[in-house]
Amino acid sequence: MNTPEGNMITTAEHAFALMMSMARKIPQATSSTKAGKWEKNKFMGVELYQKTLGLIGMGRIGGVMARRAKGFEMNVIAYDPFLSKEMAEKLVVELVDLDTLFARSDFISIHAPKTPETKHMIGEAEFKKMKKGVRLINCARGGIVVESALAQAVRDGIVAGAALDVFEEEPPKESELMELEAFICTPHLGASTGEAQENVAIAVAEQFVEFFNHGQVRNSVNVPPVSAEWMNRLGHYLTLAERMGQFQAQLVEGGVEKLYINYRGEIAEENIDPLNRSILKGFLSVIVGESVNFVNAPSLAKERGIEVVVSTDITSKNFSSLINFEVHTDQRTLVVEGTVMGLNNEPRMVLIEDCYLEAPLNGNLLVFWNNDAPGVIGNIGTYLGNKKINIGSFQLGRTAPEDKAVCIVNVDSPLSGYMLQDICQLPNIIKAKMVTL
Repeated sequence: MNTPEGNMITTAEHAFALMMSMARKIPQATSSTKAGKWEKNKFMGVELYQKTLGLIGMGRIGGVMARRAKGFEMNVIAYDPFLSKEMAEKLVVELVDLDTLFARSDFISIHAPKTPETKHMIGEAEFKKMKKGVRLINCARGGIVVESALAQAVRDGIVAGAALDVFEEEPPKESELMELEAFICTPHLGASTGEAQENVAIAVAEQFVEFFNHGQVRNSVNVPPVSAEWMNRLGHYLTLAERMGQFQAQLVEGGVEKLYINYRGEIAEENIDPLNRSILKGFLSVIVGESVNFVNAPSLAKERGIEVVVSTDITSKNFSSLINFEVHTDQRTLVVEGTVMGLNNEPRMVLIEDCYLEAPLNGNLLVFWNNDAPGVIGNIGTYLGNKKINIGSFQLGRTAPEDKAVCIVNVDSPLSGYMLQDICQLPNIIKAKMVTL
């Protein structure tokens, strides 16, 4: 079990405390005054009033941070690729793209999970896009910011101040940041308040009481609320459901508005609630991070304004059981279907949009859309071979000859961002993405 809400307030408060301390240079002024100096002119600060705060990530902690900033009469803008415009309006924040956030923000506070997509998401190129004099706060996860690039941006005068509570390596060793006066830090103290520790202790104790006295499981990390008999018969569908959720979340574009989950065939006559939770856990774990579990996934979807519609159909044309999963965003709709196959009941993707195929749902998957024309497979194979990327399997589906096609290539190692850009430049390639399961 875990207690995902126990440190929500205290982490946001710590980020806000770092922002205020950095704005008024309180740690530096404290050290100077304790050293017997009186350097009033040296520690000129800036106000938060009417400044623009850019929030990267609008989950629970980001939402708390936004409300606190509104109390200080700051202008709040936010970047969250999975947040719908409707939900942003409810939170009273302006939803912008990442480049706009960089260009407009006086302060930037990071509240995103650590995922393959967010690792090193703020580096040298991103700092060059930022408003000169910006101040950066990170109380989320280490490794989202490239620390060497941050140090250089401070030296170059792009970043006027930086405050980190988290580091890629903890404790940090030989960090360039430690030599900079404009940098302040704390040793991962986001959840370190007496109230937060007490709240966590009480919550986990209450969860154990509920389990031992009433058999109720709350905030389970790795055990779905199902019977042993159900698990023996249908446990492999839990794996399929979670991976379908992860798969869709890594392909989705735009703010998520609705999720449609449809069960067809024999599975439609079973208890599907664990499968719903598994899909949501897989989907939201990519968006929110490791705090998602089988129990809180539905409530987290509701908090983010995501409508979940579930239906069943006991008929299925091609498979004994099938899961259909549609993601509707403010930009597009993407439909996938999956089932289990073989002696080991391995999860398989059998449809993406209108294209039928049969692809394993595990490992590193290069997914690309293309015009159905000669030479595409050869070009992809040649490119991956030149980059020393070994292919495990290659599955192709198409709507009709010389129409649209989609491919899932299982590779031994993930492709970098620049490799995906290269692939998109190959003839007849429409779009390419990397999925890791």
